[in-house]
Amino acid sequence: MRRKASLILLALAVFFAALSPLLRWYAFPRLAKIPANAYQDMVLEARNATLLDYGTMTARTVPKVTIVQTLKGNVEASEKIEKTAGRDVVVWDGLSYVQGPDGKMVSRVPERYIFDAHTQEPVHATGEMVDGDPVRREGLEFKWPFLTEKRDYEYFDAQARVTAPIHYKGTQEFHGLQVYYFEQTIPWTRVPMPKTMPVQGITPETVAKTGTTRWYTTVRKFWVEPLTGAPVYGEEIHQEELRGGTLLGDRDKVTAFAGHVKMREDYIDHTVDLVKSNRTLVLLMTSYLPWGFLLLGTLLLALSLYLEARSRRPGEPSPTEPVQPEPVTA
Repeated sequence: MRRKASLILLALAVFFAALSPLLRWYAFPRLAKIPANAYQDMVLEARNATLLDYGTMTARTVPKVTIVQTLKGNVEASEKIEKTAGRDVVVWDGLSYVQGPDGKMVSRVPERYIFDAHTQEPVHATGEMVDGDPVRREGLEFKWPFLTEKRDYEYFDAQARVTAPIHYKGTQEFHGLQVYYFEQTIPWTRVPMPKTMPVQGITPETVAKTGTTRWYTTVRKFWVEPLTGAPVYGEEIHQEELRGGTLLGDRDKVTAFAGHVKMREDYIDHTVDLVKSNRTLVLLMTSYLPWGFLLLGTLLLALSLYLEARSRRPGEPSPTEPVQPEPVTA
């Protein structure tokens, strides 16, 4: 009986020991992915910012500028692209909506971001765009890969339509989470005018006829939870200028927007709570279960060897040979 139990335990030990690396290195890269129907929104604010008054074409200081960013998963579009891409694809339809202190629109810039659900690498397909202009992204945008590393990444800037390095600057503590801090600087770059302008009658075409151009620079900062690859907080030191042309009169340039953009506090709490719950799921597949299965396999192996040793201990009768009774004498 001990021999049979020993063999069963040995088989279970081999099973769990083999399952440990299989779960970590084979199952996790295939099971961890961004859902195609994901939806998220975020509100950022720039207080005491500089904003252009398009009515008078002068810059003024305002108490607050609000930026609302939304990302909505387009399931129908992702399923269509998956048929030709041959992999799991996520399509995010995003919108960056900027409004002044009076609640009126300053700009609205839509974009479509198509990427691999597992690796977060861009997938190039019809419909990839920023503000209606076709683009070909290289590098990350919005999200880092699962198990983010302590290294520099390439990050796509939607304003300038360029990819530039975003540098790993160190590990920090943020709201009880260990996060990686990344920073990217986009130098002054000429960028397109938004297709939707805050003043009726002013369009990118009418501005272009005046010879006035739009320029932009930013310092972009992200605090990223490394297991999920999700940014838990972000800031931008953002500046925009209009330069040259008859639209500005005798001025060489005028500030269109300047401010230190930060995530609103209530959205920080919501994001951190969401990331903490997703972090537990990633830990389950990358650490808790693999190490647990390996430990369980080791314990089962030890128990199997113990039972095997007990079954072979000298001095005990063989289970296949009947015990002979001792003779009885008067």
